[in-house]
Amino acid sequence: MTRQFIEFASPESSALISDEAPRPSPDEVLIEVHHAGINRADLLQRMGLYPPPEDASPIPGLEVSGVVVAAGPQCTGLQLGDRVCALTHGGGYASHAIARADHCLKLPDDMTTEQAAALPEALLTVWYNVFERGRLAAGETVLIHGGSSGIGTVGVQMAEAMDTTVISSAGSAERCDRVEQLGAAFVANYRGGDLLDQLSAAGYAGKIDVILDIAGGDLMQANLDVAAPDGRIVCIGVMRGMQSEINLATLFMKRLTLTGSTLRRLETAERARCFDAIREQIWPHVLSGRIQPVVDSVYPLQNVLEAHEHMRLGTHFGKLLLDCRVA
Repeated sequence: MTRQFIEFASPESSALISDEAPRPSPDEVLIEVHHAGINRADLLQRMGLYPPPEDASPIPGLEVSGVVVAAGPQCTGLQLGDRVCALTHGGGYASHAIARADHCLKLPDDMTTEQAAALPEALLTVWYNVFERGRLAAGETVLIHGGSSGIGTVGVQMAEAMDTTVISSAGSAERCDRVEQLGAAFVANYRGGDLLDQLSAAGYAGKIDVILDIAGGDLMQANLDVAAPDGRIVCIGVMRGMQSEINLATLFMKRLTLTGSTLRRLETAERARCFDAIREQIWPHVLSGRIQPVVDSVYPLQNVLEAHEHMRLGTHFGKLLLDCRVA
C-alpha cells in the first residue's frame, strides 16, 4: 500500500513524497486519512522551532480523520472500515497515518470526516488543561482566551456543556458575537480596550476560577488580575511572547496556581486515560449535537504552505484542515 506525505525540505518549501504505508503495531490502527487538522505546533515544527520527540514520526500532523484500513491484533474495539478521528504521534499530513487504537474516537453516521478532523487535538487539549490541570468544576467560571480558534471554539462548547459559566476573548466585534453564539456568557474584544477594564465592567473580574491562556507574553499579568482567589491559570501557548513580567504579590495574595503543558510531551498512557474520560463525559455531548466542530477552511494536502499562511495570519474562525485524499 502506497502512502503519500508532506515533507518540508525547508521552511519555505514542501513536497509530496511517496513511500510504503507503515504497518500498525499490535495496539495501533492504520487510517486512510481523509482530513488532517492544522495546529500551530505544525508551523513551529516546519520552522525548526519545535522538533518532534525522538519516538514520533518526523512527518507533521497531530490529528486526522478517516477510515481504518488495517488494525493490530489488540485493537478489539475497532474494525476495518470504521470511520474514526484520532490523535497521532506525528504523521498526519499524509494519505495514511498510524494511531493508537485508544487514541481514536469512532464517528457517528451523521458526522463527516471533515467535521471530525477538527476535534481530537482540541478535545484533548481542553480536557487535560481545563478539567484536569485546571480542575474546572460545575458552577465555576472559566475564561478561555482565543475563543475563535480551533481550540477555543471547541473549548467554549465543552465548558458550557459541563455546566460552567464560560467567558472568552476574541479579536473583533464580529468574532465576539460568534463566540457568544457558541455558548459564552461574555466575550471581551482584546483589540477594543483593556481586558481588565472590560471584564470589570461585565462583573467578572476577580471571579474567574480557571483561565486557559493560549497567548502568554503580556497577557499573563492580566490573567492574574482577573482571577478569583484560589484561581487556576493554565498556559498552553506563547503567541504574544515567551517572556512575561508579573507582579508576584498578586500570585501570593490570591493564592493562585500557575501551570502549563504541551501535549506532545504527554505520556501515551496519560493520553489514553484522557480519551477514556472524553468518551465518558464529553463525547455524548458531541453525539447529541451540543458540541459541534467549527471548520473555517479546507485545503488540498499539496497546498499546505498556503494553509499554514492562513493560520499564521490568524484570520480564521475555528479549524483549518487539509484534505489528504490525494488522487
